[in-house]
Amino acid sequence: MLDSLRKAASTWIAKLLLGLLVVSFAVWGISGQILNDQSRSVLTAGDASVSMLDFRLAYDRQINALSQRLGTRVTREQAVAFGLDDQVMQQLAAGVLLDEEARQLGLGLSSDKLAQLTAEDPAFRGADGRFDRQQFDFVLRQIGMRPEDYLKNREQVAIRQQIVEAATDGIAVPDELLKNMALYRGEDRTVEYLPLPRALVEPIEQPEDAALQTWFDERKADYAAPEYRKFTYVKLEPSDIADPSSISADQVQKAYEDLRDRYTTPEKRAIEQIVFANKDAAASALKDLLDGKSFADVATAAGKTAQDTELGTLARSEIPDSALAEAAFALDENQFSDVIDGAFGPVILNVTQITPEVVQPLAEVEDEIRQDLALEEASRILLDVHDSYEDARAGGATMAEAAERLKLTPRTIEAVDRNAQRPDGSIVNDLPQSAELLREVFDTDSGVENAPLSLGGSGFIFYEVEGITPERDRTLDEVREKVAADWTQAEAVQRLATRAAELAGELKDGKSLDEIATAIGQEKQTKRGLRRTANDADLGQSGVAAVFSVPRNGTGIFANPAGDGQFLFRVTEVFEPASASPESVPENERDAVRAALADDLLDQMVARLQGKYPVTVNRAAMQEALSF
Repeated sequence: MLDSLRKAASTWIAKLLLGLLVVSFAVWGISGQILNDQSRSVLTAGDASVSMLDFRLAYDRQINALSQRLGTRVTREQAVAFGLDDQVMQQLAAGVLLDEEARQLGLGLSSDKLAQLTAEDPAFRGADGRFDRQQFDFVLRQIGMRPEDYLKNREQVAIRQQIVEAATDGIAVPDELLKNMALYRGEDRTVEYLPLPRALVEPIEQPEDAALQTWFDERKADYAAPEYRKFTYVKLEPSDIADPSSISADQVQKAYEDLRDRYTTPEKRAIEQIVFANKDAAASALKDLLDGKSFADVATAAGKTAQDTELGTLARSEIPDSALAEAAFALDENQFSDVIDGAFGPVILNVTQITPEVVQPLAEVEDEIRQDLALEEASRILLDVHDSYEDARAGGATMAEAAERLKLTPRTIEAVDRNAQRPDGSIVNDLPQSAELLREVFDTDSGVENAPLSLGGSGFIFYEVEGITPERDRTLDEVREKVAADWTQAEAVQRLATRAAELAGELKDGKSLDEIATAIGQEKQTKRGLRRTANDADLGQSGVAAVFSVPRNGTGIFANPAGDGQFLFRVTEVFEPASASPESVPENERDAVRAALADDLLDQMVARLQGKYPVTVNRAAMQEALSF
């Protein structure tokens, strides 16, 4: 009941505002009847109650949270199937019990403290990071809540928090429990295991017709043909209406000149530098260069290595120090500079190679420029084309006729199921916005003119269902090959499981793994130092779990994680960790245990309060609240 009550109490207002914001606008537009009838309550405990509006808001927040997790809008019927009604009731019952206990204890909240809590809420902060009354009014107005209702709810939650903190603050996890956790985590084992491949029971004979028919009849739904739909769509994106032939030579020339930098590889220079500690050292080095010493010798004399002097092959714009850039690009190849005042001290530069600027001629990039200009123009007129298509359909034109007028290309998918699979098993893998388009195609009816599907702001998809082939049961003859393969697979798994159980019995009765290995022609494997938390590549998580589910000398069977057999195993050694202290348990796990203990205490407290203040549920009010 209280899985998240303790955490929710400390962050209630942020969740409340988020939940309210995602409640559909329609609810707010028609909720006046609920707001104006606060006397009717869905839940009561003593003098505390939950109004119809509060119940509806809590319910809608849960619906939205579940819809986000599932990636689809949850219906009322689905919510009931998920048990959402009971979940919301349990959460609200816990809250109303805390409210009544607070009332009985005379707990309250000063107006100053309430003002402080409100001012600290990040939802109400302005650009300066402080409480902003206009922001406060705006947020509440957006969600349809009056300031007095917000303050009342905020006060209610703060008072609940007093009870929660009194019950859970200061909870410490016993050291003995943490020590046992450390022992549990730190234990390692040695396991011997023997692969039991499917080859032990293969080959599997072909099934008799009667056996295959029985198998098929018991699993007919697994082989049913899904619903298929035939539909046509027209994609409208800039690339679908771009017309490069409409772009003039003058437009291309102007774009080439405007975008000259795009088609230009700038001049680059291979540059060396020597950075000196002071001007005197730089002046002395310059004299040596002028006297004929090489740049490398002068650099070595200055205590610089080749790595110290190599600046790189750079364009002017890639040199961050403008003084160095100016000097470097004023030199000829194999020429050194005067002393320059660099950002890090006096510098002498040397240019060892010059790579000239290269400009792609217009002839090489003309087609690219023309295509880009055509796409820009198409983007500009995209909405006009969209409107023209809609006007044509409104005037009675078919999808094909409207597309032809606008030089768009319809594409027909003859048959596809919800998973983009054709009847022959191949996949339609080139649909635009495939998942969303197919979802819409299967949500509409044949012959209906549908609203276009948006392509994320870059265009539209117009679509129309032209035929529906209902799902149906297939006959055995239609899927005989697949049914036979499935039967063979299942029969092999079953026979191997039976054989594995027999071998496990022999191992438990005293046969060694070595003897069994010799008998079945397999090689025994040994793994040492296996930890309980390991995700072992050979054994898999389920295998590790099986190994740690038995005591020393225990035996068992688990599926090969590769999916092609089983493993027979015996645990031969069990080692406790050399040291197991409370401190060795990770902090996040200690926090999780502490939170679990706190939740247990809260569960016990609420259970006690239920006996003290019976909760009354008004089912009629609940159903009325959900009907808006």
